[in-house]
Amino acid sequence: MRIQLCHELWCRLQTRNRKRMSVIVRTPTGQLRLYCKGAVSTAIHWSCNACALCHVFAAGLRTLCIAYIDLTELEYQQWLAMYEEVCTVVQDRAQSLEHCYDTIEKKFLLLGATAIEDRLQARVPETIANLLKANIRIWLLTGDKEETAVNIAYSCKLLSGHMPHIQLNANSLEATQQMIDQNCQDLGALLGKENDLALIIDGKTLKHALHFEVKKSFLNLALSCRAVLCCRLSPLQKAEIVDLVKSHVRAITLAIGDGANDVGMIQTAHVGVGISGNEGMQATNNSDYAIAQFSHLEKLLLVHGAWSYFRVTKCVLYCFYKNVVLYIIELWFAFVNGFSGQILFERWCISLYNVIFTSLPTITLGIFEQCCSQESLLRYPQLYTISQTGDIFNIKVLWIQCINAFVHSFILFWLPTKMLKHGNSFIVSNICQRYVVVTVCLKAGLETMSWNKFSHLAIWGSILIWLVFFTVYSFFWPTIPISPEMTGQASMVLACPYFWLGFFLVPIVCLIQNVIWKSNTCSRTLLEVVREMESSRGQELDCSGEFEFLSPACSLYALCALTASLCFALAGGYAFSQVEHAVISQEELVRSYDTTKSKTRRTFSTAFSESIFE
Repeated sequence: MRIQLCHELWCRLQTRNRKRMSVIVRTPTGQLRLYCKGAVSTAIHWSCNACALCHVFAAGLRTLCIAYIDLTELEYQQWLAMYEEVCTVVQDRAQSLEHCYDTIEKKFLLLGATAIEDRLQARVPETIANLLKANIRIWLLTGDKEETAVNIAYSCKLLSGHMPHIQLNANSLEATQQMIDQNCQDLGALLGKENDLALIIDGKTLKHALHFEVKKSFLNLALSCRAVLCCRLSPLQKAEIVDLVKSHVRAITLAIGDGANDVGMIQTAHVGVGISGNEGMQATNNSDYAIAQFSHLEKLLLVHGAWSYFRVTKCVLYCFYKNVVLYIIELWFAFVNGFSGQILFERWCISLYNVIFTSLPTITLGIFEQCCSQESLLRYPQLYTISQTGDIFNIKVLWIQCINAFVHSFILFWLPTKMLKHGNSFIVSNICQRYVVVTVCLKAGLETMSWNKFSHLAIWGSILIWLVFFTVYSFFWPTIPISPEMTGQASMVLACPYFWLGFFLVPIVCLIQNVIWKSNTCSRTLLEVVREMESSRGQELDCSGEFEFLSPACSLYALCALTASLCFALAGGYAFSQVEHAVISQEELVRSYDTTKSKTRRTFSTAFSESIFE
């Protein structure tokens, strides 16, 4: 059967508003017919039986509708004359052509629709859900068109079907400012608080929203929404969004992407993560961390991020503590020697204090410390909020640690001094330093949350190292001509009964207050409950009630980059026929499709060729 092509409405207007293409043909019977293909969002308006589209528009699917209309010869000739006249227009030709096309593209009959699945990487929805539970704010920054970005956001569970949308589409600065001010006014007292809203804005509007007169209001509106989708963005605009949050919000920003167009925002954010994908290594080469799939971000943040936070904070606080303990003792000794400048400890013993005697506990805290197991951190993402609130590391905690070290130094100097008030200064010096090393190493044991063989080796080994060093060092002179005053000190100290009495008494007196403080269980935190559950191998904990954390002011913003080149298999598409009078609503059917479920008869690529979340 031969069909004669009469006219082709290719619409040089490939604008986002049109989203369709049409062709007029003459059938063998002489009937004029216009066929049109286009996006579902536009087909709803120009199709007379659009209710059938509720069976087409499924979440996460790239859909295409096909429709037709029969034309009479008179209608075609009238339209053709109008078209030829519009083609000669000099001013506003594009708008005139679009209006000309609209006059004939109407009252279509829907033939059907096709849908192709864009398969996300494995565990993307689950990863995003856990990051949201960890109070990580996720913004999607993409170069895709708005419709595609929204579908992807629904597929990966960033948006939900009941979540209201705030859509910003404007062509001027005044219109953009008016829309933002109106939405801020509508929120009222809820402005600045996290609400169950989604903000959707395109690149053209964002250009005006980032104007210095508007960007503060835009940021307040964005921070009031749970999810933010920025579509049709250039690489520069992605970096500007990250810089806006970085400059005006007390938060740590993380950007993740896998393409060269994501390099700008990866370098702008506090932390940059690159995904090694099909778009080269530009993103990974310019990032702080490189991962193979987006789902690895969950373990990177919730597990290694939490562990690293605890390790760094404990190392810093412990280093302050052990040095304050040692050197404040010299201050107490100054009151005894009349501030003559004499030092209490032998010089080599002071030099090796941080290098050898107390270095191993610091290293084990910084490498092997774990607040809880990897399984618990992944099962309870709320544990990540501990690093956001700053409750375990702030100025107050630092001063408490310094005051604690100040009290310990007082006990470590004056108690041995009173016990050995008739002994010589060298014996008092060596005994004091011995007690300092023992107390500091045991304090590291109190700070350790996950004991292992390296922890035992570091703590008890450091105490043994000082004892061996002290014994050997006492016999250096005169074979090695250093520290003649240390000759014979080991035999005198180790033979002194007061030394062995204080060896057990002094550290206990120093650390008893820390033990009592740690054993206080009046107000337990979620971390303590999880650790108890691990030790007793109890049942799983419900985090929705008593231990649910509120959103702190300082959150980590994950800024997202997503582009259009998703891997999919054409053989795995779907075809839908026309069915009228659907018994379920379009919204219910649209959001019921779950792209995370495996398909038995279709094979899809599970690789993302572009970045997804930062």
